[in-house]
Amino acid sequence: MIRKLKSGEYRLYSRKKNAKTGKRRNLGTFSSRAAAEEHERAVQF
Repeated sequence: MIRKLKSGEYRLYSRKKNAKTGKRRNLGTFSSRAAAEEHERAVQF
């Protein structure tokens, strides 16, 4: 799951919510959406 930040960067979050915190895990921040999508495929949920 990729979200755009106010700074213009894209952050990759896990699809499932973390049971402990109730939030999604941050899996990295990328300058471009393409890079974020590539990494999303690489980590394979």
